[in-house]
Amino acid sequence: MMKPQEFVDSHLQSRRCSQQGAVLYVALIVLVVLALVGIVGMQIATMQERMSANYLAANMAFQGAESLVRYQESVINTGTEYDYQNCSVPYDPVAWVNSVGNDVVAEALVRNISVCMQQCSASASVDRSESGCNMFRITVFSRDRNSVDASSSLSSIDTIFIRP
Repeated sequence: MMKPQEFVDSHLQSRRCSQQGAVLYVALIVLVVLALVGIVGMQIATMQERMSANYLAANMAFQGAESLVRYQESVINTGTEYDYQNCSVPYDPVAWVNSVGNDVVAEALVRNISVCMQQCSASASVDRSESGCNMFRITVFSRDRNSVDASSSLSSIDTIFIRP
């Protein structure tokens, strides 16, 4: 007959033999899962970095266009004359922006729409005494960098400015 200690020892030894390698498989599975979690985390961080860079580029292009609009408004306030274009041709700001060359960093187009709406004569547009001749349409285009090659974002603003 077996002694109790011998029974326990033989039972443990038989269990050890049947469990060899199970810990290795579990450890490998846990390692693979952790590696996948790390890869996904890196992909998320990379995507967030790209999104923030795109947001910065779009914001810089918009600020450049906005500053060009403010500059054109200050030029209008000085009373400078403009080339008023042919008012019989409808003005399309999208077509104008698309026609801007690929080598242009920033561009502005100012049009006296009071003349086009026949509120005043073209010669009187500089004379501030004619109050109906004070509406200007400003369309600007700007890139996010001072170099066309380095730019990754474009912005366009179309606004109406009424000279005081």
